[in-house]
Amino acid sequence: MAILSDYEEAQQTPTSPSSFSFNTALDPSNPLGFLDSALNFLSQESDVSPLLKEFKKRIKAEEESKKAEEKGRAEKKRREEEKKGMRVPNKDNGLDMENHSWAQTLQEVTITVPVPPGTKSRDVVCEIKKKSLKVGLRGQSPILDGELYETIKVGDCIWNLEDQKTVSVLLTKCDRMNWWKYLLKGGPEIDVQKAEPEPSRLSDLDPETRSTVEKMMFDQKQEQLGLPTSKEIENESLLKQFMAQNPNFSDENQDINFFNMNMK
Repeated sequence: MAILSDYEEAQQTPTSPSSFSFNTALDPSNPLGFLDSALNFLSQESDVSPLLKEFKKRIKAEEESKKAEEKGRAEKKRREEEKKGMRVPNKDNGLDMENHSWAQTLQEVTITVPVPPGTKSRDVVCEIKKKSLKVGLRGQSPILDGELYETIKVGDCIWNLEDQKTVSVLLTKCDRMNWWKYLLKGGPEIDVQKAEPEPSRLSDLDPETRSTVEKMMFDQKQEQLGLPTSKEIENESLLKQFMAQNPNFSDENQDINFFNMNMK
């Protein structure tokens, strides 16, 4: 925790300005606490610029997020452990299995199930529900039967029999911002960080969705390279603006004396 000294107000006359000094020793383990105290001092003793207010707001947000860091690290470790058992997705961001294959975009999931040549539509059993799917042939055990990874829009889903030898099922996702890790619960999972949207389909998205997807792709790539995410870059830019507009803000050997100012 930053150790703060009492600031002293020099004696003043009606014509002389008041001088305030703020001294602190920076605790390397809690830089945000030091900076927050400094900003509190500024807000009490001077006019606060909009940038200063915004920066203080960001610091508070960072402190709140720091409380969840330990949980985040545990979650990251859990995901890394899960990845060891994950499969690399096929070229269509799904998986090719022995008796079926599935592919996906951010909006839809397509499932292909081979059936004996000459199969009629009346022989096909395809039950599509909000959170489950069953596909097979009448009188036989289902080829697919289970709970889906996420909910779907049943009214926008269809199936058809192609060339009397392939059942094709199209599912429309409710959540159009995330990749499915698996098709049915209990099935093999894919590494969604290796999923890639088709550039042509990305350009077809509405502006808001496209912006979100592009940000996700950028942050995903940055994390893989060990580089700052978009949020971290934004915070760094804000810090640079703050430092540029407050040149008296200095740091020397972690013992910082700053904001010696005269107040009219």
